Amino acid sequence: MRMRRLLPRPALSLTLFLLWAALTNAASLGSLILGALLALGLPFAVLPFWPDAPRLTRPAVALKFAAHIAWDMLLANWAVARRVVGPVAKLHPAFVDVPLDLRDPFAATVLGSIVSLTPGTVSIDVDRDRWVLQVHALDAPDPDALIRQIKQHYEAPIREIFSC
Repeated sequence: MRMRRLLPRPALSLTLFLLWAALTNAASLGSLILGALLALGLPFAVLPFWPDAPRLTRPAVALKFAAHIAWDMLLANWAVARRVVGPVAKLHPAFVDVPLDLRDPFAATVLGSIVSLTPGTVSIDVDRDRWVLQVHALDAPDPDALIRQIKQHYEAPIREIFSC
């Protein structure tokens, strides 16, 4: 019980620390200490927003999904670079409403964040009244194909990972 007071979200703290170390290429003691302080402090800051911690029910699927997202980000960077360097007239920007099967606000936010991390797309809003993810795509000649891709490649694994 005392440990929970010091570390309300131990998995979140560990994840934050590892991400900090990886993203900052932490080679100095000062950088690692700052990362540890953030990893210990941020869970307290988000506690009011997440009174019930989301349950990661399929961690192996989550790891595979993270690798899939990293690969998609690499491919999307390449595709966006080719499109931006090419003729702008060939771009088909579009606003797309993606109907969600998710009904968990945290999981829907994770989906929106993943869509925004993938170059060429930005999530604009998660409309929780209609359960629609509003997305802007740099190049979406077939909006229905984009909807299918988001639902199959991102929403379905998120539903499996969080069992929602």
